[in-house]
Amino acid sequence: MLTTRYVTGAPNWVDLGTPDLDGAGAFYGGLFGWRFRPGGPETGGYGFFQLDGRTAAAGMQTSEEQGPPSWTVYFQTPDADATAQAAEEAHGSVLMQPMDVLDQGRMARLADKSGVPFGIWQPGANQGLDVVHEPGSLRWLELYTTDVPAAAGFYNAALGLETFALDFYGGSYTTFSPGGQGEDAMFGGVVDKADDPVEAQAPSYWLPYFEVADTDAAVEKAREGGGTVRMPSTDLPDVGRIAKLADPYGARFAVIRSAQRGS
Repeated sequence: MLTTRYVTGAPNWVDLGTPDLDGAGAFYGGLFGWRFRPGGPETGGYGFFQLDGRTAAAGMQTSEEQGPPSWTVYFQTPDADATAQAAEEAHGSVLMQPMDVLDQGRMARLADKSGVPFGIWQPGANQGLDVVHEPGSLRWLELYTTDVPAAAGFYNAALGLETFALDFYGGSYTTFSPGGQGEDAMFGGVVDKADDPVEAQAPSYWLPYFEVADTDAAVEKAREGGGTVRMPSTDLPDVGRIAKLADPYGARFAVIRSAQRGS
């Protein structure tokens, strides 16, 4: 499961690229109770979405040339340069070369072999998100792709991630865990887009799930805030109640009221 006890390969950061940072801050503030704290002039407008004073996500204003509004997930690495090289050797690509972010850490933006963007973060003063699992924070991740085995192979080669197959609704659901941590450390899954009618026409991408206290109430708040409901509230036995949404600018995300939130 997701935890702030970060290990190599674990998701340790998530940020939003949006054309309207003030508008996005108002939307997510109303939805999750976040408050946006600017990072200061040295960060170029980058800032932090905080939940009761703890960083739950981050965000920045982006232009059309930088790509569509979206959430990006980052994975922990002890060596950003070596991980970027490993991604290229696994037939991925480097979208932004490794760079130091003040004294906070070292980052790079990469893409897997099917072109899905993601980030890597080598911690410095900033170890990662302050809060996960709680309402208003990151709970789960899903990668939607056209080739599950190829994706599993890439993330194993680049990040050392391991996959486990779970029985799910008479089929199989492939999950990711940091290398060497076992099935109990799974933090997300990988899904063939063709098997999901909501995602079939969307590009391949990483979808973040945020925990909420009430899925139906979150859906209504998202509508009121100008968001879009991509999949209505749906119960998944032993998992929870989920919904897939998009913010007013088109960035896709999901919410979940976990069946066992404290686990």
